[in-house]
Amino acid sequence: MYQVPSRLCATLLQRDLLQLMSGSSPAFRRRPPPRKTDSALGASDTAAPEAAAAAASGGGGAGVSVSAAAVCSMGTSTNRLYSTLAPTISDNGIPQSQEFVVETDLEPVDPTDPNELLKECQKVLENRPPRLQRDFFYLKNSSQAGDCRPIKVLQWNILAQALGEWKDNFIKCPREALNWSERKYLILEEILTYCPDILCLQEVDHYFDTFQPVLSGLGYHSTFFPKPLSPCLDVEHNNGPDGCALFFLRERFELIDSVSLRLVAKLLQTNQVAIIQTLRCIETSRIFCIAVTHLKACSGWERFRSSQGCDLLQNLENITGAGTPLIVCGDFNAEPTEDVYKQFTKSSLNLNSAYKLLSEDGQSEPPFTTWKIRPSGESCHTLDYIWYSQHAFAVNRLLNLPTEEQIGPNRLPSFHYPSDHLSLICEFSFLDQLD
Repeated sequence: MYQVPSRLCATLLQRDLLQLMSGSSPAFRRRPPPRKTDSALGASDTAAPEAAAAAASGGGGAGVSVSAAAVCSMGTSTNRLYSTLAPTISDNGIPQSQEFVVETDLEPVDPTDPNELLKECQKVLENRPPRLQRDFFYLKNSSQAGDCRPIKVLQWNILAQALGEWKDNFIKCPREALNWSERKYLILEEILTYCPDILCLQEVDHYFDTFQPVLSGLGYHSTFFPKPLSPCLDVEHNNGPDGCALFFLRERFELIDSVSLRLVAKLLQTNQVAIIQTLRCIETSRIFCIAVTHLKACSGWERFRSSQGCDLLQNLENITGAGTPLIVCGDFNAEPTEDVYKQFTKSSLNLNSAYKLLSEDGQSEPPFTTWKIRPSGESCHTLDYIWYSQHAFAVNRLLNLPTEEQIGPNRLPSFHYPSDHLSLICEFSFLDQLD
């Protein structure tokens, strides 16, 4: 297994030591018990004494912002996060049950050179086939304000490691292709190649040992909100719960407000979550909202997703108030024919789906954003979207989707692509005149 160079390990350890010495080391809390399964959770039970000891040692309280110590390695399938997080209450005043949210705004002790890290990724992956090559599609009539660089947003369901390896049953994907010791580098290579200003990720189950420490070193502020009853916890060799994560570059944006939601359907809290943040562009002082979510999966749950969408839209309307520009990213698990999609197109927020602009008429979604083969058959669907305020943003360019030939007959994931969902990237500019 390829190990993280000692330079990066030393950086992470140095940061953790500084936290402990300064008294800013986070308070830890033992994870809630997982749902009953036929298999024992093995090593998970051994974490209880460690979690209790950590809880006894650490400051931090019931505030919204909580940080977590990083693990030196960038993660293996046996590293375990025992949900050592602190409970919070949503900023919007809506009562929440015992939730766990982590916001991290640690300045990296030793910032990471993105070019060096990209070379490291490429070195580890040199025996794999080249990743999918995708070009940008430029919009002809895009306009932008001259006083601000464009905002590049990446939306991606990266595939939770525990689910990909043990539950999703991608029958055409070789098991070796899902090995976390290499797959993590394939994910990071995609991020480093496109250098987004904002990342909206779903199915993140290696936040603490991989994405938070690595992306922090690259200059990103990070927020993570796990599912309360993540299916990852049913897997013996899991790395903790999966959830949504939102990252933005500190040099470009300032965090004004952050809300983490457990979505409601039919008056009941569900297992799906969202993060909504209000940011200020440092260059121009313009304010906008960015949101990430992951709605309920599976056919037969269309009404449930519709109800979740209504709840999310209501929260977005409450937060954005009188027309604050908005970008919403997510795996909606819904085709454009579903009610939840139509709700977003018809909402008072004046939203449009960015990837419709790839079509000739600008009105049709791409033919797929996920393509996989399971025992039940081949599954090719459009489920992932980047929504934006039409009155405030112009789309400059979009990352094209690969062709069927590029994806290959065994579909996704594969040796050359780490997830069953494709990343979406959209570059926005503020319109010169806001409505």
